[in-house]
Amino acid sequence: MEWVHNGRVGSVSPVEKGTGPREPRHPGKWDLRSLLSNPEVIAALGSGILMVAAWIVGQWSEWLSVTLYVVSYTIGGWIKAREGIETLIKERDLDVNLLMIAAALGAASIGYWNEGAMLIFIFALSGALESYTMERSRKDISSLMELQPETALRIEAGEMVSVSIAKLEIGDLILVKPGELIPADGKVYRGGSSVNQSSITGESVPVDKAVGDDVFAGTLNEEGVLYIEVTQAAGATLFAKIIKLVEEAENEVPESERFIKRFESIYARVVVFVTVALIGLTTPILGWDWDTSFYKAMVFLVVASPCALVSSIMPAMLSAISNRARKGVLFKGGAHIENMARTAVVAFDKTGTLTLGSPEVTDFIAGDELMRKELLAICASVESMSKHPLAVAIVRKAAEEGIELHPAENAQSLTGWGMQAEVEGKLWKIGKSDVLDREQHEVVEGVSGAGMGAVSVTETPGNAPDWIAIRSKLESEGKTVSVVLEGDTVVGMIALQDAVRPQAAAAVKRLQQLGIKVAMLTGDRKATAQVIAKQTGVDMVFSDLLPEDKVEHVKNLREKHGHVVMVGDGVNDAPALATATVGIGMGVTGSGTALEVADAVLMNDNIEEIAGTVKVARKAQRIVKQNMIFAITVILTLIVTNFVAGVALPLGVVGHEGSTILVILNGLRLLRTK
Repeated sequence: MEWVHNGRVGSVSPVEKGTGPREPRHPGKWDLRSLLSNPEVIAALGSGILMVAAWIVGQWSEWLSVTLYVVSYTIGGWIKAREGIETLIKERDLDVNLLMIAAALGAASIGYWNEGAMLIFIFALSGALESYTMERSRKDISSLMELQPETALRIEAGEMVSVSIAKLEIGDLILVKPGELIPADGKVYRGGSSVNQSSITGESVPVDKAVGDDVFAGTLNEEGVLYIEVTQAAGATLFAKIIKLVEEAENEVPESERFIKRFESIYARVVVFVTVALIGLTTPILGWDWDTSFYKAMVFLVVASPCALVSSIMPAMLSAISNRARKGVLFKGGAHIENMARTAVVAFDKTGTLTLGSPEVTDFIAGDELMRKELLAICASVESMSKHPLAVAIVRKAAEEGIELHPAENAQSLTGWGMQAEVEGKLWKIGKSDVLDREQHEVVEGVSGAGMGAVSVTETPGNAPDWIAIRSKLESEGKTVSVVLEGDTVVGMIALQDAVRPQAAAAVKRLQQLGIKVAMLTGDRKATAQVIAKQTGVDMVFSDLLPEDKVEHVKNLREKHGHVVMVGDGVNDAPALATATVGIGMGVTGSGTALEVADAVLMNDNIEEIAGTVKVARKAQRIVKQNMIFAITVILTLIVTNFVAGVALPLGVVGHEGSTILVILNGLRLLRTK
């Protein structure tokens, strides 16, 4: 089998179907095996079994029963006791863990060994469920990282050499057999196959890949042999970006959770103070005997502890994160889920977000005194210095026509406008056509300080093309128009068109059905933006924007409407993403800068998932409110009943800890929400 790559010719032997790694496991579903492998779950169950055994043995051997109870207390309460002591020592604060351990020991001290053991068992079980939720959520986000292969088959001088993926460089040619995981981001250079991308995008249906198509590290080559040209170093792949997202997600806490943590600290002190007061003051003031005072104090300590309240938020938020991760939407923390629920406006960037981000040159017009091919060669030479999608399209157009490029010197990006460089001793500029709207001899302040001098719209009056009329016609067709300047004279015009994403209109409509307004922010001129707006159905259009203008519009939208979600993919979108309440980056086509500042990432670039994410976030918020109301109601009811009619310690334990388990299970419902 022969191949040619970067001018080299070689051959490799046909390959058999590789055994390769197993197919990616789809995470996120309830798994009894993983549940029972959780150390906290094992400890809780062990504590419960010993509690039952101690109760049975107590019928004929008190000392053996007490021994089993002590072991049950130790196994079930060790983890929580350690956490409580660490909080006390490091932060000099009380938390619910110490309250529960104190209540259990208090119950044992007056002979209620079984009730204390039951308290520890249920408390440990509720803690284990919350821990399992967090672990499950983290696995849903990070399990695909385990799919990263360690080695790749690199083709060197016709031979296949196994190398570490860390040694792969951009431009290397690698071979991936059927059934193997793709080790690096790249483009298919030769061959064809269907690739299972569910580990990254969440899409269950394999995607057909042919020559020129992008492939990603960690996805599974299912059928054919693929020769892939590496386009990203190991540290810049989609996997590397996901690792960073996971690290950030572990540190983000919702504002409501931070409030509960602060509340827990104050509340725990109050509970301890009231408990001590009940023990010391009820006998002389109310005439209760010592046993009654101590018993009621222990019941109060149990039922007043805020376990259920503390567990009302994070299981729901983590379940929501897990749910969205399975759909290819990665959040950097529960705080952003909470903010997403309050969304009033979703603002989209246009290029690469509402559109596919792969514009094509549709019209190339040269002035009367210039040859078209020579001007295209100059334009492509200048734009070869840029990675902007419009620049890439112009370079691609020149390559399609077989035009050779010239050396470009002193290239400079004119932020928010375009590009300039010297070709064959002359200064050429390519960028937005807004220069046509200025007076013919008006001095234009340099774009981002670059300086553009006076712009002459025509070369020879009456002889040159009517650039303004041509631009109007092209923009009415929904095309993005750039002008070519030789020095400060307009000598050419380029029209490019980017296809609207097939799901864009449906995504906008779904958001509007949720009562959310949709805006489009773009650097394109108004006429072009209006055409795209009509095709997608957005409510508001803001055009002719520089990156700083997008930031101002996001701020204005927040002031006028409330919480704003910004969706973008480019470096120029990063400031707006950071300014919005929630910034969402495009995972496949997005720049590294955009993904770094974003609060969430669409791993499959499917903007249709945004509406579903808002619905899940709103459901999570409703569940949190339900949990908090339920938890407070149970606590108040048990406290009042304890003083008015009396509550048996076992009932107090079941009522309080049972409510904790219920709020956790209520939060876990989001794992199965579609």
